[in-house]
Amino acid sequence: MPLPTIVFVGAVYPGQFGLLCDYLQANGYANTYFLTTPGHAARNSDGRDNLRAFNPDGKIVGAQSYYYSDKVERSARISRGVLTALQDMQQTQRIDVVVAHSLWGAPHFLYDEIDAAIVSYVEMPSYRAHGWDPRYPPDLAQRVADRNTEMLNFHQVLKSDLTIVPSHHAKRLFPAELQGRIEVQLEGLDPPLKPATREPRADGPITIGFTARDLSAAKGLEVYMRLVHKLKSEQVDARFIAVGDPTAATYGYEAQWVKRQYDGEVASFRDHLLREYPQSEAIEFIGKLPYDEYSELLSDIDLFLYPLQYGVANWGLMEILMRGGCVIAPDRGYASELIVNDVNGLLLPDDDDAWIAAIKELATDPGRRARYGDAAEVMGYGLHISQVAPRYMSLFKTAMRRAAERKLPSESVS
Repeated sequence: MPLPTIVFVGAVYPGQFGLLCDYLQANGYANTYFLTTPGHAARNSDGRDNLRAFNPDGKIVGAQSYYYSDKVERSARISRGVLTALQDMQQTQRIDVVVAHSLWGAPHFLYDEIDAAIVSYVEMPSYRAHGWDPRYPPDLAQRVADRNTEMLNFHQVLKSDLTIVPSHHAKRLFPAELQGRIEVQLEGLDPPLKPATREPRADGPITIGFTARDLSAAKGLEVYMRLVHKLKSEQVDARFIAVGDPTAATYGYEAQWVKRQYDGEVASFRDHLLREYPQSEAIEFIGKLPYDEYSELLSDIDLFLYPLQYGVANWGLMEILMRGGCVIAPDRGYASELIVNDVNGLLLPDDDDAWIAAIKELATDPGRRARYGDAAEVMGYGLHISQVAPRYMSLFKTAMRRAAERKLPSESVS
């Protein structure tokens, strides 16, 4: 039986499913291609023969013509270009499965137009469903605009042969009527599975870290800085490090709130929090690092605080666990799907006193930190690309079967 041909679609490369695309090809699971925009295809073509380009039907960077349907319009421009590119590919070869990011791969123009199973990846239905800090709420325009994105994502779940989301928490955000069409599968990673070797810390303060792509309210920056403020007020001796970009786009509205509140006087949410929690000035804000430097720094952090407030998945947390990091996280939401309390980390309620007590205990108990880290590494191996690839292939075959069944009624009519 010939290998299936799978085309992954995303306007940005490297990006979502790039690693999976290469892994499936290299290990004989499928013939794979990655369809992306011309610039990304050209910049990454060296040594790759499976990159293909599609031309969006107009600009997809920056504002579109109507604010309230911005993401829907951008998705339409992407989807029109994807449809043309796939139709061209199908002139010379069979395509069995198309795997498309819900916004950056936009599959909604493909339904009933191409002869392939369509798998849609949706991170979350909308920002409204994702949640935000009520102290930094969206304004009316943002709330209304969010409805159009939600409408688009619901339609994709309804029409795709299969929809994949990254966590059970994400699946629960969809209406119950759609959840039967959704499967949960985290994307696989391939980081070094062992942290850099180092001598056990003989003396001196431990390093307590926070890391996220965006230093945002959703990722728990405010909780981290508030905890540091309280720990320093209690004269706890530790080194505090925060890795991430304080000006990156976030899954929330705190940046807009800061702009309205300070009229440009304060540059970022992080800077606002420094005013609120002055003792948090003890934090070393490292910024965004090249991956090699980031990897080295992770191995230098003794205890990670991951007070995730809102979110449906976080690749940073996955990587910390896979590398054997010791993590404290909330006892709810996405984080509680990866961490088993007191086995491969510690899960705590939203209670500063509980977090501070646990931090103090772990700071003086390297054996317990090592136990959590060892278990995290073992359990994290289940997130490695080699472990998740067979699961993805099973899902793709399910989509192929559903697509075949979907075609039967019309084909059987005489």
